[in-house]
Amino acid sequence: MYCLGCNGPGKHQGSGAIRHPPPETESRKLSEAGPAENKEMKVGRKKGDWSCWLLAASLVGAFGSSFLYGYNLSVVNAPTPYIKAFYNESWERRHGHPIDPDTLTLLWSVTVSIFAIGGLVGTLMVKMIGKILGRKNTLLVNNSFAISAALLMACSLRAGTFEMLIVGRFIMGVDGGIALSVLPMYLNEISPKEIRGSLGQVTAIFICVGVFTGQLLGLPELLGKESTWPYLFGVIVVPALVQLVSLPFLPESPHYLLFEKHNEAGAVKAFQKFLGKADVSQVMEEVLAESRVQKNIRLVSVLELLRDPSVRCQVITVLVTMACYQLCGLNAIWFYTNSIFREAGIPPRNIPYITLSTGGIETLAAVFSGLVIERLGRRPLLIGGFGLMTLFFSILTATLTLQDRAPWVPYLSIVCVLAVIASFCSGPGGIPFILTGELFQQSQRPAAFTIAGTVNWLSNFAVGLLFPFIQKSLDTYCFLVFAAVCFTGAVYLYFVLPETKNRTHAEISQAFAKRNKACPPGERADSAISSDEKRSRKPEPDSASTLDGHVKDRVV
Repeated sequence: MYCLGCNGPGKHQGSGAIRHPPPETESRKLSEAGPAENKEMKVGRKKGDWSCWLLAASLVGAFGSSFLYGYNLSVVNAPTPYIKAFYNESWERRHGHPIDPDTLTLLWSVTVSIFAIGGLVGTLMVKMIGKILGRKNTLLVNNSFAISAALLMACSLRAGTFEMLIVGRFIMGVDGGIALSVLPMYLNEISPKEIRGSLGQVTAIFICVGVFTGQLLGLPELLGKESTWPYLFGVIVVPALVQLVSLPFLPESPHYLLFEKHNEAGAVKAFQKFLGKADVSQVMEEVLAESRVQKNIRLVSVLELLRDPSVRCQVITVLVTMACYQLCGLNAIWFYTNSIFREAGIPPRNIPYITLSTGGIETLAAVFSGLVIERLGRRPLLIGGFGLMTLFFSILTATLTLQDRAPWVPYLSIVCVLAVIASFCSGPGGIPFILTGELFQQSQRPAAFTIAGTVNWLSNFAVGLLFPFIQKSLDTYCFLVFAAVCFTGAVYLYFVLPETKNRTHAEISQAFAKRNKACPPGERADSAISSDEKRSRKPEPDSASTLDGHVKDRVV
């Protein structure tokens, strides 16, 4: 039998002493087994990393959460003229005269930007709801926002009330704010550290798939027509219902069960399902070590996290990556795409179909990032992504300025647009969400996601509000502003961010401890207790040391 917390041979003192096998037992079993058995044991352990339950949780969770976020980013583009005509008709029916152009512009700006306001509200709700309901149940309850928003927006044309569309966009933003905080947290806590990055990248992949789906369904041959545009918003019901039906059969986050509900048996069962194996002693040992370090620490508030010197660099890193995620200029790329394609000589009627290539590039780059993130690591992909965006933004500025000098220059602009999108999705498009879960301990994670989400949505709103003025003032030179943002982010991450792949949360905290010049409170308290125990007790030669000096008789 194995006892969690022991690293070598020895006995526990007291009743029921258990003798532990030497560390080389597993390797001896592999060497003594035959070639077929040896191969089977290794393959089984490798397959256990990607169990059916783990895949189901990531796919179902992302389909009903981050997919909807990406879909709602792009779904308003195709029906824009029809929605504005609907606003004008509703206004004229009520007031007896057409709507003023400035008022129409204001209403449309509110319709687009209120999604970010709803996202901010949803983010601020996460800590309160998540503490009561947990990760899985919060995602389940979140579907009620998506379904109610879809019904409001889909029925707005029939009801002749444009306010229903605006309110629906706000509620859909609340859904997105909750989803983009809880889903990465859930995926981070259910995955083994060896594939934590790849599994976390599922969030970004489904955002890209959602954007592509919104572009595809918005084509005139599908739902992008005057009579069918409300159905574009009604489609939102489908992913929400799929998640609502499927998610109850999946386990809760084992970290949440252990740390916040103190349900060790439930955590073991959840790990057994997610990892696809009965023996979860190794991962439980790592989690219990973190649990013992933080056993006397409650969930910290946002203000406490901001004031804590032991996580100052982690907080700043999350602030920088999330701000760069929104301010790096991808929204500007979407604004210029149609004009760049027109300058290249593409007929206007073909531009919506060519625009699909941008969504396809996004998806392929995100999938590529998910495949290589555990080989290359988070740090190279983030720094490389921002660095390449800096390069291609600079080239794009030159090509847009000189596009009349030669017939091939507009085509080079198209290449630069696709290269910027690919560079973004290969790293900066998804890793900020992964890092937010990796850089903080369990007690700090909800507050960290609240901070990250707040910066994300405020930056989103700021880009929507300020970009028209930046574009009007600088024209094509506005891309130099975004190049400067990307360059700043790359430089900061190069000097501050350590690699986090294949490292436990405790190891990541220790990597930041030197830069913060302060240890986390739980680790300070733990080392103080360990020192007191060492002074008060005689050493026991055959007792096994644990990761934090607390030996407990936990048997799995």
